[in-house]
Amino acid sequence: MGTYTFGAIDIGSNAIRLLINTVEEYPDQVEFKKTAFLRVPIRLGEDVFTHGEVSPQKRERMCEAMAGFAHIMRAYGVQDYRAYATSAMREAKNGAEIVEYIRKNSGIGIEIISGQTEADTIFANGLADMLAADKTYLYVDVGGGSTEVIVYSDRTKVDARSFALGTVRILSDAVDKDEMKKFKKWLGAIGQKYRPTAIIGSGGNINKVQKLLNKKDRETISRPELDMLYRYIKSFSFAERVHTMRLATYRADVIVPAMKLFLTVCTQCGIDEIIVPKMGLSDGIVRTLYADRNRNVK
Repeated sequence: MGTYTFGAIDIGSNAIRLLINTVEEYPDQVEFKKTAFLRVPIRLGEDVFTHGEVSPQKRERMCEAMAGFAHIMRAYGVQDYRAYATSAMREAKNGAEIVEYIRKNSGIGIEIISGQTEADTIFANGLADMLAADKTYLYVDVGGGSTEVIVYSDRTKVDARSFALGTVRILSDAVDKDEMKKFKKWLGAIGQKYRPTAIIGSGGNINKVQKLLNKKDRETISRPELDMLYRYIKSFSFAERVHTMRLATYRADVIVPAMKLFLTVCTQCGIDEIIVPKMGLSDGIVRTLYADRNRNVK
């Protein structure tokens, strides 16, 4: 039996996350166990989507987080890691400069990835094994800067798109006026062609929705339930969501546009069911690291 420890850093538009996983090999299976998870709500997208670059203040906060992650990974004995930056860093005019600054000051190497690579890494989660062979699903990951949609049919990825529609981007009023039209048109075509029966939802907001609805792990959310909760939360002000509903400040605003995006997918594709497996980009990074290690050993 082999045991390996991997680290995954997801630098998103809303938050920066570190996932440490222990991978245990047994004769009949491989288990991926979450060892540690840390989330820092820096919101790079607030700068990038309105001013086109990461500010010096957020650069320093990001560097502090990366230095902390480096220490934590060493403490856990991480054997390999990968740090992926997504939508905000893709668009930041000073993205390459930030990457070099972080490398020099924290030792963490960051790769700014495309929306397609982001979708492919999410696909590496092993989600295909969870799907019924005779159904079509949409994997929908709503982030701070973008929304990734992967179409699974017969347990195979048949299409994928990344749209510049994210919670922080929407709150910053920085969405291109045609992007939502493109999103709806593409979803409509997907709905007509594949007739998807369920959404596999990914991201902190849909995970929180599942918790607010008192759902058990992987218990489905219906479209009416999501719509009811959306209208309920939207009726509160930001302050009321924090003080009355006890939502964290970093969640109280972004959860509303996130739910709206999920409802848009439901409406455009005629879907009434959302499955929440609580897996995302970080999990895909770990799976990719493990797969790469096995290929290198062979």
